[in-house]
Amino acid sequence: MKYKLIIDKHVEEEIIAIVHAPSSLTQEIENLVRSFSGADSLMGYRDDEMRKLSFREIECITILDRKVIAIDTDGNHFLLKGRLRDLEEVLPSYFIRINKSTLANEHRILRFDAAFSGGVDAVFRCGYREYVSRRCFAEIKRRYEGI
Repeated sequence: MKYKLIIDKHVEEEIIAIVHAPSSLTQEIENLVRSFSGADSLMGYRDDEMRKLSFREIECITILDRKVIAIDTDGNHFLLKGRLRDLEEVLPSYFIRINKSTLANEHRILRFDAAFSGGVDAVFRCGYREYVSRRCFAEIKRRYEGI
């Protein structure tokens, strides 16, 4: 397999892949290209502070008190502009839905804990916990079983 990358600011961007047959790799490349918006960060607001939050430093994005909040790697809460479903379209594929009102960075999930109620909680590296709905947990299990 050959790989070639040409960087030229003056040419319109295009991606061409020539393959013998479709495979899981070609599907992954197609998903990556279609989901890439060119953005790698979001603007977050807290008190009088406005900060650019890179996708890698966001643990999760959730709705608290009817506001869209990003929680960073230190556990700080930042207000985001826009609706959760609109942000979901911009975020990379490693942000997964874990319940109706939360998108989680799967690279920042430390573990899944069983709760006393029979549910499951996602525990993030910053210490934040969020419940995982049964429907979303089933999808997450299917995703990891494919690895």
